Amino acid sequence: MLVLPPVSTPMAAASSPPPLVQVADLAGRGRSLIATRHIKPGEILLSDSPLLLYPSSPAASDADDHAALLRAAHSLSLSSPSSFHQLLSLHAGPTPPVSSSSSSPFPPSLTATLLAADRSNAFALADARRRVSAYAIYPLASFFNHDCLPNACRFDYPDRGSADLTVRALHDIPPGREVCLSYFPVNWGYKERQARLLEDYGFRCECDRCRVEANWKDDEENMEEDGGDEGMAEEEEEEEGDGDFPHAYFFVKFVCDVENCGGTLAPLPPSDDGTVSDVLECNVCGKLRKEGDEDGDGEMDDD
Repeated sequence: MLVLPPVSTPMAAASSPPPLVQVADLAGRGRSLIATRHIKPGEILLSDSPLLLYPSSPAASDADDHAALLRAAHSLSLSSPSSFHQLLSLHAGPTPPVSSSSSSPFPPSLTATLLAADRSNAFALADARRRVSAYAIYPLASFFNHDCLPNACRFDYPDRGSADLTVRALHDIPPGREVCLSYFPVNWGYKERQARLLEDYGFRCECDRCRVEANWKDDEENMEEDGGDEGMAEEEEEEEGDGDFPHAYFFVKFVCDVENCGGTLAPLPPSDDGTVSDVLECNVCGKLRKEGDEDGDGEMDDD
C-alpha cells in the first residue's frame, strides 16, 4: 500500500512550508481553492481531517443518516463550540425546510442549516468493499468546487483506521488556477451529472466538457457511460482537430479502466528531489499503472 508523505495545509503552523492552495472568492463560483504556485502532477495539495464524522450503511435511509448527522453535530457543539461554528460557516446557500416532527436536538432553523451544510459538503467514505460506511465534512476540502474534468482528485485510506482525506494534482496546475474535484465518478454521462448537480447542489454545470456533451446524441453519451474510452480515443484520432471529443485524452489517461471501478488516476507524489512520478494510482480501487501504458499492459502489483 502506498505510504503518503506528511504534508502541510493552510491550517499548518507558521514554520511549515507555504500552503499550495488558498481560499478565494471567484465570480460565479463563490468560495474556491486556487493554486498559490505552480503545482506538479501528483503533488499533495492538502490533507484534511474531518470536522464532523458520522456512520452510515447501504441500508440506511435518509432519515437514518440525518439522525446520525444531528447526533454527531450535537456532540460537536458540546465538545468543541468553535468547531461547531466552523461547521455552520461552511453553508452559504439556501436552507431546506425541516419537518415540524423532526426529533433534532436543535431549533428548526439550525437543523435546516446543518442539513444543508451536510448536503453540499459531505464526502462519502467507503469500506474495503466500496460500500458507504460513513460521511465526513472537512474544513478545507469543503471549499473545492466541482468540475466534470477535474485537475485534482481525493484519496482516503479507510484501511488505515483514519478518516483523513488527501487531495493530489492530476497534472500541472499554474498559479492562480482554481483547483477542482469531481463530485462523482468522472465517467458519468451528461444527463446523470446534470441531474445529480441540480438535485444535490442546486446548479447546472456549464464547464467545457458539459458544453460539448450537451450537443451529443444519446448513443454518444451511452458510449461514454459504458466506459468506451478506446472508442473515444479512436474517434479523436479519426477526426483530429475536429474538437468533438476534446476530453478523450483525459479519459484515456486519468480514468481507471478496471471494470465497474469509475475511479480517477493521479500520479504518485513527486520524489524528494521534485521528480514527477510516472506511476498513477486509482483513488477507488488502488490500481497502479505506469504512465504510457494506457492499453492495460502496464498494470503494476500494488502489494
